[in-house]
Amino acid sequence: MPVPFVPPTERRLLGIGLAFAAYVMFTGIDSSAKWLGLVGIAAIQIVFLRYAVHLALVAAIHLPRHGRSLVRTGSLRLQSLRALTLLASTGCNFVAVQYLPLTVTGAIAFTVPFFVCALSVPMLGETVGWRRWTAIAVGFVGVLIIVRPGSDAFHPASLLCLVAAMSTALYMLLTRRVSAIDSAATSQFYAGIFATVLLLPLVVFFWSWPTTPDGWIAFFTVGIFGFLGHQLITVASGLAPASVLAPFSYFQIIFMALSSWLIFAQPPDVWLFLGAPIVIGSGLYIWLRERRLAKPEPPITAPH
Repeated sequence: MPVPFVPPTERRLLGIGLAFAAYVMFTGIDSSAKWLGLVGIAAIQIVFLRYAVHLALVAAIHLPRHGRSLVRTGSLRLQSLRALTLLASTGCNFVAVQYLPLTVTGAIAFTVPFFVCALSVPMLGETVGWRRWTAIAVGFVGVLIIVRPGSDAFHPASLLCLVAAMSTALYMLLTRRVSAIDSAATSQFYAGIFATVLLLPLVVFFWSWPTTPDGWIAFFTVGIFGFLGHQLITVASGLAPASVLAPFSYFQIIFMALSSWLIFAQPPDVWLFLGAPIVIGSGLYIWLRERRLAKPEPPITAPH
């Protein structure tokens, strides 16, 4: 039976829709992590839960289909480095959300394109012109407006957000390299098992069980949201080019703002409205410039 033809436009619209759903899932990860922190769960346990549940779902879904090929990798070193950068990003982000509104952590996360652009010089040997360096500098001015260092509103956890963004940039650059030798399922498996095995000997000293129904819900959703988000963005990337999906990632700030306001009673302040458009605008300029220069498209992924 012939496979029905799906017009490219419709495939792209479906890809964009799935990407939007993925960004809702990514917002759910941070919201669950923040909620678990509020009910007394240690940050290291939250990170462990995110990857342990993720690993269990990856194994349950992909092992029956792929068997031993799921664990075969063309470069264990690259997969380990990639998993380490993702773990560092998640750890820093999960600690930061305990002290900062989701709108602030989300806005600072949009500095990832700046770090990707800057790190592509030493890691990939690419050339970055003065226009993109200027966009990076302007973007960080936007970050300074949001976090206001030196003021009473500044919290050191903002620095963790920047470390998380840089770690995510390294993760994306390494993902670009491993995607040429391993499947997405294999990469998801190694991201899950690396973090789970590394944290298991430590988490036993911090372990505690939720004592409320909402705590139990967040206990499981932090990992479920992570798995679903990565699955959705992987499928979306197969339906639409990264150059089409990339600008829509900035809509996640809307989901983060709604969660911060409605769930945690932390509405965005005026400084976010001033700084976030600068950060987003600079990121979009870098995207447009790289598209014009026809640079290789980075994978659409997430700092979770």
